[in-house]
Amino acid sequence: MTTQILTAGTPDALWLSVNPSFRRLEQQLLLPLNRQVGQVAHWGYAQTPDEPSDLEVALTLLHDYLKGCDRPVHLIGHSTGGLVGLLYARRYPERVKSLTLLGVGVNPTLDWKANYYAQLDLLPCSRTRLLTQMVHRLFGQQHRRYLHGLRELLERDLIESLSLHSPLERFSLFPGGVAVPLLVAGGQADSIVDPVQVQGWYPWFKPGDRLWLCPHSRHFFYATHADATATEIVDFWQTVEGHNIAPPLLRSA
Repeated sequence: MTTQILTAGTPDALWLSVNPSFRRLEQQLLLPLNRQVGQVAHWGYAQTPDEPSDLEVALTLLHDYLKGCDRPVHLIGHSTGGLVGLLYARRYPERVKSLTLLGVGVNPTLDWKANYYAQLDLLPCSRTRLLTQMVHRLFGQQHRRYLHGLRELLERDLIESLSLHSPLERFSLFPGGVAVPLLVAGGQADSIVDPVQVQGWYPWFKPGDRLWLCPHSRHFFYATHADATATEIVDFWQTVEGHNIAPPLLRSA
């Protein structure tokens, strides 16, 4: 297993990534976020092919980093990265200034892999054909010259990233909220985590929590509509900073 932090000192916000193959997509959002607010660090977790997928390992490594920070930080993540942030915020709310979940439904373990394995059970077709269908569902209809690269991207993600699902088993987690300020965002045309899943968060909202659906966008809306997504996130963070200023945390071993 490996973790990587790309910053020095305590950042203002921390992007949580468990998908090494999606790094280029993540940068599409991190660039405008850094232009608008300054220091947004990238926390990356990767595992070797021989390691079991275990959320507890990722949570432990994240805590090892955050307990060395001198103040709470904004956590942000997409899909399983967001799930890691959700579980961490429930366990250590005093270390989290706010939580932003992108493409995370009220059933937070639902991701593109769960959908892929469900389709694999139902459809008698090759892996290549099924991944091609997933490309169109996740990114929209693609020109042939882009199709191969996106299909390889998904294939690498099946191999490299932390996943709770397999051809034999699907993992689920009971819905619930968090004590920290929460922004939930999704793509209006996302067929993986659809608007119903995103709007299912409403019963768990506290005063000040927000929900945003990015118009005309799919599962990776944060990359394809990066400026609009960054604007929504920064506005949320500024509201939190104005109403929820927390004192610095003491460092702990």
